[in-house]
Amino acid sequence: MSSKIPVTVLGATGVVGQRFVRRLADHPLFRVEHLAASERSAGKRYRDACAWRLDGEPYGGLGDQVMAEGTPEFALSPVIFSALDTAPATELEPAFARAGAMVFSNAAAFRMSPEVPLLVPEVNADHLGLLEVQRHHHGWSGGIVTNANCTATVLVMALAPLQEAFGVEAVLMTSMQAISGAGYPGVASLDILGNVIPFIRNEEAKVEEETPKMLGRFTGREVELAPMRVSALCHRVPVIEGHTEAVSVKLKGNPSLEAVREAWLSWKPEPQRLKLFSAPPVPVHVHTLEDRPQVRRDVETDGGMSVHVGRLRACPILGVKFALLGHNTERGAAGGSILNAELAHAKGYLR
Repeated sequence: MSSKIPVTVLGATGVVGQRFVRRLADHPLFRVEHLAASERSAGKRYRDACAWRLDGEPYGGLGDQVMAEGTPEFALSPVIFSALDTAPATELEPAFARAGAMVFSNAAAFRMSPEVPLLVPEVNADHLGLLEVQRHHHGWSGGIVTNANCTATVLVMALAPLQEAFGVEAVLMTSMQAISGAGYPGVASLDILGNVIPFIRNEEAKVEEETPKMLGRFTGREVELAPMRVSALCHRVPVIEGHTEAVSVKLKGNPSLEAVREAWLSWKPEPQRLKLFSAPPVPVHVHTLEDRPQVRRDVETDGGMSVHVGRLRACPILGVKFALLGHNTERGAAGGSILNAELAHAKGYLR
């Protein structure tokens, strides 16, 4: 236990915070030193401050741990996992970085900052180099690394092998997003049951802005946005976990469907080569059955850390189209941030 890196979970009482706690409970590299939330939770036992919403052992076995106030004065650890909302993250995450912590954030506050890595380890591991730019600019000994919007995370996991193999010129993506993406209690039952809601505030803009950054080229000083056009249409559907996306893509050179399939099947990115603890052995599962992937059958594979593609076929407008599925609150939230921290450790960014 003593050899593990101490970590703090900010926003530990929320559902994403709970997913951090559950994943960290038996992690080989990290141990939870502080569970932190608002002032009203400080001093309470975790079980008394938190309404546990997940399967498995309640409170991740940490129900008796006393909550700390979520500031560097009371909850500083070498590694911070942030499940904060955007407004408090804007203030608190830089404070922890100034105090010397490495902050791995699920919040949107700094995703598009030019000096902050917007990281999906299989896609853009080299973007961690932005930490040196960030530290030099601010004089921090710590830093901030963000994971992307959950819908964009799932999308770039499927696009990255195609970008590497061929180059992506244009993407049209229509999402069917789980209600868990709205947090807890999320969307009112009378709004979502038997219904599809064709609007999720700011979601389409996030996908369109974040995708070119994640697929962009790190020059050593900045990330050059990938020169691609991205159009997103986002919908909320009555599914608990798992975002499904219908994707059409224009690739350079108009490769065959078999070449596209082979690009996915042969993709062996850095986290898999390094055998990071949270990295799925197969990052992209390629389905051949005509009715897969499906949320109920596929989304929990690999603890929700892999994505699934299927129904690969010709698109008469852009060239290639396929169905895509990923876990929004694991790969797109807590699990993604923890994998980011594992990669940073493997690359020497954690002291």
